[in-house]
Amino acid sequence: MKLVVGHLYPEYLNIYADRGNMAVLAGRCAARGIGFEVWPVSLGDALDPDAHDLLYIGGGQDREQSLVAPDVAGRAAAIESALAGGAALLAVCGGYQLLGRFYRDRAGVELEGAGIFDLHTVAGERRMIGDVLLECELDPGDRRTLAGFENHAGRTLLGDGAQPLGRVVAGFGNDGQSGYEGCRRGRALGTYLHGPLLPRNPWLADWLIGQALARRHGTPPALEPLGDALEAEAHDVAVARAHARGGRY
Repeated sequence: MKLVVGHLYPEYLNIYADRGNMAVLAGRCAARGIGFEVWPVSLGDALDPDAHDLLYIGGGQDREQSLVAPDVAGRAAAIESALAGGAALLAVCGGYQLLGRFYRDRAGVELEGAGIFDLHTVAGERRMIGDVLLECELDPGDRRTLAGFENHAGRTLLGDGAQPLGRVVAGFGNDGQSGYEGCRRGRALGTYLHGPLLPRNPWLADWLIGQALARRHGTPPALEPLGDALEAEAHDVAVARAHARGGRY
């Protein structure tokens, strides 16, 4: 088996430890004898919808987001085609915002998004920063916790039919009011959680690996369990910090 990742704009959207997420995916694949390739896809590069099992887009500063936003919006059809063909997707922070319908900054200027997720984001006056803890159920009956760090001024509002990634246990989440964080559309996930996300949530890394491999194999294959004692400790530390932080904004 082999997993091919299309990493969108790695030289622009890379400020939230995105290389850590790639390292976790690569390491967990290698430990199981699964081949792993990362193909960077940057401004003006072609995006072949049939070439990638997983698409990844990270976060960046406002300047970098503005730079890549038109290119992201122009890839809407290719990304939709990749998802329709069974690819998985993970979008973090700024990438999450750009895959919505639009992002409106504090001056009222709107950046058109790719519209992959039914949501939009409006910049607020106060940044929402700190450890965050979610409760999610990506597979029916399998309730898990996700721990990470959030740092965003955007208030992301989900459309009426959009499904959140998880329920906020501690922290702010999408908007500091709804009690929800992120967005899920089948195998596509968007979230504000970074720091990076996957090292302290290995179960999510394995879920993404399984979903990505399902593009070629029809269903997610059974993955050999790995020794995750260090990862579990990192998760527990993040969970404790989030609980100490307390309720939502």
